[in-house]
Amino acid sequence: MSDYRAMGAVIIGDELLCGKRQDRHLPHLIALLGQRGLQIAWCRYEGDDPTRLVEALRQTRSSDLPVLCFGGIGATPDDCTRQAAAQAFDAPLVRHPEAVALIEQQFGERAYPTRIHMAELPGGSTLIPNPWNRIPGFSLHHHHFFPGFPQMAWPMLDWVLATRYPGTYAQVSEYSVRVSDVRESELCALMEALSARHPQARLFSLPHLGAENHVELGFRGQAGEAGAAFADLLRELDLQGLRYEHVSPV
Repeated sequence: MSDYRAMGAVIIGDELLCGKRQDRHLPHLIALLGQRGLQIAWCRYEGDDPTRLVEALRQTRSSDLPVLCFGGIGATPDDCTRQAAAQAFDAPLVRHPEAVALIEQQFGERAYPTRIHMAELPGGSTLIPNPWNRIPGFSLHHHHFFPGFPQMAWPMLDWVLATRYPGTYAQVSEYSVRVSDVRESELCALMEALSARHPQARLFSLPHLGAENHVELGFRGQAGEAGAAFADLLRELDLQGLRYEHVSPV
């Protein structure tokens, strides 16, 4: 696989798992990170269950990638992300003085007794500014925690990317063809050979079963590596006399 930059994502909320709301974060992340030459390496969805969320964050803590977390940092009883993050990272849950000041400036006396709980963050956290209503998110080691609402979270995400991960990296290139009148299983030997010859590019195969079977077959990665693997693929398809048409790269 090519050495291009990647991030993980954790998207939190019972409302997503029960179908009351549809997730908008993952499509946004794929498009936004792609513009910067980044990609999502993995994504997991979790509900508002404290025990499961602690375990999930303990697992993602071991990742060597930055992790973007959305949802559950509010002040209502079902918002448990702040508490789970503290437990998962073995940190005390404390009132962050800068977060207290921001919430008090925004709400005055109405910050108490409920809204002020959003200033209770894992010890060692740094703040992520929120231009929508000034209630901050927070970063803890290589994890970054945002609200679930896109109109708040996405400007905060832009700030994290600009300040913590500046720059634009080599774009991920994709090259593929649609191979006609063939089943995916018939291409396995070819795919194994190409993967062995081009380990720095990632092969993908998308079968379609219908009136006419076809398989979209291609490579993703940095342009030189993916391009070389794709050229090798075309040579092999021609040698085997397989019929194909090019699919526009993304």
